[in-house]
Amino acid sequence: MTNTAALHVELENLRPALLRFALLQLRNHALAEDVVQDTLVAVLEKPERFAGQSTLRTYLTGILKHKIIDVLRSSKREMRIEGDDDRSDAEVIDALFKPDGHTVDMPRQWGDPDATLEQKEFFSILEICLERLPPKNARIFMMREWLELETEEICKELAITTSNAWVMLYRARVQLRECLELKWFGNTPT
Repeated sequence: MTNTAALHVELENLRPALLRFALLQLRNHALAEDVVQDTLVAVLEKPERFAGQSTLRTYLTGILKHKIIDVLRSSKREMRIEGDDDRSDAEVIDALFKPDGHTVDMPRQWGDPDATLEQKEFFSILEICLERLPPKNARIFMMREWLELETEEICKELAITTSNAWVMLYRARVQLRECLELKWFGNTPT
């Protein structure tokens, strides 16, 4: 098999994971297909740009991330994200903190995060945990932490308030922490 043929096979094998990632962000199958296709075409047009300093999946995800950001920034659509319950934003935020301002539940120490992030399996578990989050919370988490969008951009894109965004982000982080503690670190959540 030639290098080009091997690249085609590798790209086809990675396509489903890229599509899941794009769908998580865009919530539109046609748009997700488009950005994944654009990502694959970019690599096929200039395969020499992949220097092999990371895995092909990491390289593709980086390209895909930028294509998703372009779509989100150019999109004029608005989507209203509601809270998970009937409580006001102020009530939800107040419930997260003690009267002295500290968080109610402190996260446990996870050891050396840099070493953990280097482990390929971690990202598989993280993906499973993200898929188990409520779609709205997973989307806002990925927009903030993975796509590195500013809060104002996220709020504008999703037509939500800043306090709603922070509450949803907090909930996503807590749920991810619990899932990762159980599935990756082997701890029982507190």
